[in-house]
Amino acid sequence: MQKMKHATRRDALKRTPLEAEIVYRLATAADLPKLEWMGEYTHFRRVFQKTFREQQLGERLMLVAEFNDFPIGQIFVLLRDKNSWTRDRGYLYSLRVMRPFQGLGIGTALIRQAEGLLHAQNIRWALIAVAKENNVAKRLYEREGYIIYAEDEGHWSYENHEGEIIHVHEPCWMLEKRLRPLVL
Repeated sequence: MQKMKHATRRDALKRTPLEAEIVYRLATAADLPKLEWMGEYTHFRRVFQKTFREQQLGERLMLVAEFNDFPIGQIFVLLRDKNSWTRDRGYLYSLRVMRPFQGLGIGTALIRQAEGLLHAQNIRWALIAVAKENNVAKRLYEREGYIIYAEDEGHWSYENHEGEIIHVHEPCWMLEKRLRPLVL
């Protein structure tokens, strides 16, 4: 009787490259329920609605990465306010990519797309915060040229989908990146 050679796990489970079109665009009203990602982010429903209203007013941007007509990634941008500290700064926040699509460069592309939108509006600096325990995101931002300039206690709150005010304490690093040379 002949011994059968068993394939190793590595041989049996080879990777297949995925070629897919990812579209980067501003969010639409139709995206809002989809941004809840099948219940994972339902608690941010009112945040998404408020941010979308502010996008319509030209105060914020909601950039999504779309695959197969579904937003699999997002980054939001608070645009400069002529009457505040953000006069020449844009604040990037809420960067997230669905787990099955992480590690494919989508987060990096979202950051770069957001920076391009800021650059087109002559905004000189991009700011972003990262939770102190989120070393993966911190490394991503640093690879993209962001430098820590401050710490923040990370106290913030939001109104969830049931109308409750949720208080969050998430100590973070504040990072910045110069987008445009200063015009003198």
